[in-house]
Amino acid sequence: MLAKAFGIHPLTAEDIRMQEAREKVELFRTYYFVCFHTFDPDSESEDFLEPINVYMVVFQQGILTFHFSPISNPASVRRRVRQLRDYVDVSADWLCYAMIDDITDGFAPVIHSIEYEADAIEDSVFLFKEKDFREMLFRIGESRRKVMTLMRLLQGKADVIKMFAKRCHEDSSPLAGHSAQPRADIALYLGDIQDHIITMFQSLLSYEKIFSRSHSNYLAQLQVESFYSNNQVTDMLSKVTMIGTILVPMNLVTGLFGMNVHVPGQDETTYAWFGGILGFIIVAIIVSGFAANWYMDMAQRRDTRKSAINSGVSVKTFGFGRKRKQEQRDRTNRSMVSLPSRYTRYGDLA
Repeated sequence: MLAKAFGIHPLTAEDIRMQEAREKVELFRTYYFVCFHTFDPDSESEDFLEPINVYMVVFQQGILTFHFSPISNPASVRRRVRQLRDYVDVSADWLCYAMIDDITDGFAPVIHSIEYEADAIEDSVFLFKEKDFREMLFRIGESRRKVMTLMRLLQGKADVIKMFAKRCHEDSSPLAGHSAQPRADIALYLGDIQDHIITMFQSLLSYEKIFSRSHSNYLAQLQVESFYSNNQVTDMLSKVTMIGTILVPMNLVTGLFGMNVHVPGQDETTYAWFGGILGFIIVAIIVSGFAANWYMDMAQRRDTRKSAINSGVSVKTFGFGRKRKQEQRDRTNRSMVSLPSRYTRYGDLA
């Protein structure tokens, strides 16, 4: 019914009815059609940063806006009109510019919050403890998701504004066939919007690099901490294994003297045998401990030496030694025929 009342082209009506998602500017005989994206700015809502299509049908004497979700941009434009009515020639083209400008300005608060979040994450990426790694990874992932969503929303806007400004400078004579072409003075305002969009997009690119670098640094930090934890567990298990290796053979001594048979020292009334056995066990434990410690130190030194040898590069690998040997071999195998002969050289003179 609105299409018939205002003479809207069926293609425009179909785009609005089907909620066309592609941002564009189209000129018709009595109006021009603008499709622009905004988003839900409520951070507490489930639809936060979800795109909202805004359609504007701009006539010479008025403008129609269509959207399928509640937005605050029309109210902001009306408030702006009341404030600037005495200073600005409020026309349908200016209202269209004001709507686009207000939609573009709606990105600024979210981008500023992302900037603060990027600075906070970059400063605290090396300060978070291992127990807080889930919270940190969630913050980085959520921030990167916001950045990518805003970049997707801003990606095509600069081209639309550029196309819109180009339409403003086209020939508006009746021979051109477009009587509702936007005025040329609106192109100045559109240039400011285009610069604003490009600046915000470049800022989002830099924030994405910051989040990516922070993400990599934090994962590297977690990997290093995990490596250190594994080394500590390995050292502890090696010490436990060493203690078990020392104490288990001692059970053999106590088992031999605890059998239900006649053993040496069984009939003694003094503690000489007991003290001797206990002293032997203590001495054996001490000697075994020193031996195990020496063996572990030697094994560690051997591993360090092997790693140093494997990481070092000898001169022969570059081929210098091979070249020197080849030169010596050629010098030894050189025959007399290969030497210059004075007879052959001066044979013509003779």
